[in-house]
Amino acid sequence: MKRHFLLIAMLCIVSMIWGQQLQRVAPVTVGMDAGRLASADKIINNAIQQHEIPGAVLAVVRHGKMAYLKAFGNRALEPKVEAMTTGTVFDMASCSKAMSTAVCALILIESGQLRLMDRVDTYIPNFDNWKDNQGETEAIRIVDLMTHSSGLPPYADVEMLKAKYGAPSPDGLIDYISHCRRDFKPTTDFQYSCLNYITLQRIIETISGKSLRDFAKQHIFDVLGMKHTDYNPSPELTKQCAPTEKLPDGTVLRGVVHDPLARVMNGGISGNAGLFSTADDIALFCAAVQNGGIWNGHRILSKLGVQCMRTVPRRVANLGRTPGWDIFTAYATNNGDLLSDATYGHTGFTGTSIVVDPINDVSVIFLTNAVHPSGKSPSAIISLRSYIANAVAASIIQ
Repeated sequence: MKRHFLLIAMLCIVSMIWGQQLQRVAPVTVGMDAGRLASADKIINNAIQQHEIPGAVLAVVRHGKMAYLKAFGNRALEPKVEAMTTGTVFDMASCSKAMSTAVCALILIESGQLRLMDRVDTYIPNFDNWKDNQGETEAIRIVDLMTHSSGLPPYADVEMLKAKYGAPSPDGLIDYISHCRRDFKPTTDFQYSCLNYITLQRIIETISGKSLRDFAKQHIFDVLGMKHTDYNPSPELTKQCAPTEKLPDGTVLRGVVHDPLARVMNGGISGNAGLFSTADDIALFCAAVQNGGIWNGHRILSKLGVQCMRTVPRRVANLGRTPGWDIFTAYATNNGDLLSDATYGHTGFTGTSIVVDPINDVSVIFLTNAVHPSGKSPSAIISLRSYIANAVAASIIQ
């Protein structure tokens, strides 16, 4: 009898663990050629040999299954060398905007608490709108933040902010963003800006009454069973993290967000960066959005919510950004050349990349800590992501 109960308990534990990961299958079972996929291995190994990246993890999701998952090289070079593993936790950098902040905003839209056309100053009363020299004004709206068409500057001087407001100071950062210069009239141009998503974070937190971290955990990560995804990861998760920059004092950032605005001013929980995750967890997210917002019976978005997330709004039809993702701006090179025109994706400064093709039902997750240990992202990472996307796309045979 005891053996019977022990067996049941073990099966339950295995089931729980398995439920947190996609089923892993041979590429051929989902219409992909393993030999062609191996081209991606050569591309990544060559980048490691050329010292462009210390290591990487590549995951390919097709038809809701993990068709490929492999680790390459090392996740740490300093203070000591550590081999890369498929379970390595990565600083997702700006991919945080797409897989967390934007989805949180869409969840609020679906619940009737927010609209894309709502004015930002509805939620941040002292937020300045655009004004020209003749006094003409134009309101900045939620959709402008999400598509990077607001006119807000790309970034801010962290040392200046620290001197003025102290650190961390989320309120000080929002005060600065509320009154800083606006570079152009909303919707007239595209300018990628971390300030857009920090502003969006404040709106999400104002409406929900929760931190971005808690809201995303409750409505996205816990729902999908993304157990290794979080802001300010725990000491246990930090042990599995790929380190990033070696600071002047010799400290190597590990489990601490690399982005200065997120790290210094927002205490690690920020709309523009700060999320840490693994290939397996991101694969769950990709499977859900490829399945109309639901996975394993657990829904994060509606079918039409996902459609909104991956569609360029008519208001900025020529600019190439959806509410959260990139389709055809200059930043979309990680999508490669062969995937469908409906492909959307996002990248992070640390080296991360997520690409989702809804037509061919394939997702390419490429994770690397390219900024380790120098703190600089090599220019070669731009073409590297494209090469990998092309190799994966070329492996699709049916």
